[in-house]
Amino acid sequence: MVSLLLEEGANVDAEGGPYGNALYAAAYEGHKATVKLLIEYGADVNALGGEYGCALQAAAVKGNDAVVELLVRYGADVNVTGGKHGSALQGAIIGKQEAIAEFLIEMGA
Repeated sequence: MVSLLLEEGANVDAEGGPYGNALYAAAYEGHKATVKLLIEYGADVNALGGEYGCALQAAAVKGNDAVVELLVRYGADVNVTGGKHGSALQGAIIGKQEAIAEFLIEMGA
C-alpha cells in the first residue's frame, strides 16, 4: 500500500497524526522495509515531530535496532535533540535498549 501511494505521488514527508509523519510511524513500529522505501522516495531522516521528536529516537526507545542502524546509515543525526527523552541515546537508555545505546555511542552520540 505504501509503495502504491508513493508511486502515485503521495508526499513522503506529509505531516499529521500522532506520529508526525510516515517515516516516524514506520520507525516506531519497526517496519524496516517501509522505512527503507520511504527513504528511497526521499523522506527526511532528520524530520522533527511526534512524541519522541524524530524517527531515530522513536526507533531507539522501542528497541528497533535494525531500523536504528538503517536510519543512521542513511544520515540520521545521532545527536539531534528534542522529543520526550531529549535524544535517541537517552531514549535507548530509558527504554533499556543497551545494544542500541552502544551503537549510538559508536556512531558519535
